[in-house]
Amino acid sequence: MAWHGHLTLDYRRDSDGRCTALDRHEGPLRVLQRLYPEGPGICHHVLVHPPGGIVGGDQLDIGASLGPGSHALITTPGATRFYRSAGAAARQRLRARLAEGARLDWLPLETIVYSGALAENRLVFELAPGAEMLGWDVLALGLPAAGQAFARGHYQQHLELPGRWLERGLIRADDHRLLHSPLGLGGRPVLGALWFAAGQALAPARREALLEIARGEIAATGWDWAGCTAPEDGVLVLRLVAERVEPALALLSRVWAAWRREAWALAPCAPRIWKT
Repeated sequence: MAWHGHLTLDYRRDSDGRCTALDRHEGPLRVLQRLYPEGPGICHHVLVHPPGGIVGGDQLDIGASLGPGSHALITTPGATRFYRSAGAAARQRLRARLAEGARLDWLPLETIVYSGALAENRLVFELAPGAEMLGWDVLALGLPAAGQAFARGHYQQHLELPGRWLERGLIRADDHRLLHSPLGLGGRPVLGALWFAAGQALAPARREALLEIARGEIAATGWDWAGCTAPEDGVLVLRLVAERVEPALALLSRVWAAWRREAWALAPCAPRIWKT
């Protein structure tokens, strides 16, 4: 039996500066209570999927609306797991809309695609002028820590800022050139991306400062398989490939923290659930 889950999140900034949040759910997809470790202006939410994994035929849909001046940080308590399928595709879709002056930290933990999975992950972020976000996406093909390869199935990723930036790719387990060639992933089963996006073009000096920060962190860690570029005037993207999830998340966390300080003058505040 397939699970269909729907979750709607609505963030608003009150007249006293507090970021409030309303949520509505159907099926096995919800958020834990609102948390304010950074004060009332930033709402932290943890997405939970009680079944513990996504299998063939499951569909999870998340809609998030951030009103003017609101700020939300959204994460997960653990990895998102796409399990093997008997034939039907498993899909997870997110659409987030940010109004003027809104900010979003989109920081889910890694996505694990088991061998035999037929999975699709679609992320769409609509940013009004004046809105900004930091987000990341980390993908593990198979179970790298257990030495279990991604030998069957496929994974399709769609990451979009409508009209400005679109990345869409299909990874098939039988595409050996992509997975193992030096011009592809070179046998490294973990892919990661971190992006900073604004609803308008960034001032050149600000864009260059953020690029230099990311490149400095990459150089400081001695990472050979990472780079940071600006594919659009209001978008910066750091990409990496890795052998394991943990060092990939460590590097992305360092750059996220540095970008947050530089772009928003905010100290990083890692969700407490990451430490449990």
